[in-house]
Amino acid sequence: MSRIPNGLYRVVRLETAYRAARWDFAEREAARIDAHWARALAEKPRLFDGKVLMLRDAEIVATPEGDVFRGSFFDTSFRNFHAWFGFGFPDRDVHNCFAMAALRARDGAFLLGEMGDHTMNGGQIYFAAGTPDRNDIFGDNVDLAASVARELEEETGFAPEQAPAAPGWIVLVSDTKIACIQERRLPFSAVEAEARMSAFIARDPEPEFARFHIVAGPQDIDPGRMPDFIQAYLRDALAHTISP
Repeated sequence: MSRIPNGLYRVVRLETAYRAARWDFAEREAARIDAHWARALAEKPRLFDGKVLMLRDAEIVATPEGDVFRGSFFDTSFRNFHAWFGFGFPDRDVHNCFAMAALRARDGAFLLGEMGDHTMNGGQIYFAAGTPDRNDIFGDNVDLAASVARELEEETGFAPEQAPAAPGWIVLVSDTKIACIQERRLPFSAVEAEARMSAFIARDPEPEFARFHIVAGPQDIDPGRMPDFIQAYLRDALAHTISP
């Protein structure tokens, strides 16, 4: 179980390591996991059983510079992660920890994407994000800022230098889920940014996002399709103006 209570935390940085480890759940439930994966593929054939990273030992530590989020990742097959999710998170000592790019336009509005029907979370509305994988491992560390930059460009078409990061991170903890959100600031209005991103995904034969949504105020938050942690982030962030 996480040592971090559910809630929203402001941290100055993330310090996440890579530590190869066995996962007892995946070994113990291998046959059941394979059957679950076969059913998932029958429903969504484009799911891919690559390697993903999951987190243990999550904590927030006070330092002289401010609070820091720490934890250690291990790698496992996506089918194991998918089954852990589908079985109701039977091992609560591990976490689905991922980084997200909260794209914010120059007018203060946020831009989110609606996941395509072929994805695991089809129809849900998220910031650009992805489950960390081996591309995010550098030596003994997992670089979630690199994960954000990669997913930002792959899913929206904006290169990292086009949307520089605001200082710090917001970490949202919700039971076995930990979202590390980095605000990325665009030099465009929300309408212009949405048009650019829509043109980008129109050129992609298999985009992650089907369309984009502008959230300029609380009235634009969609409780039915936005996860609770996204709603919590937006309500908090919309209460704060962009620093000059």
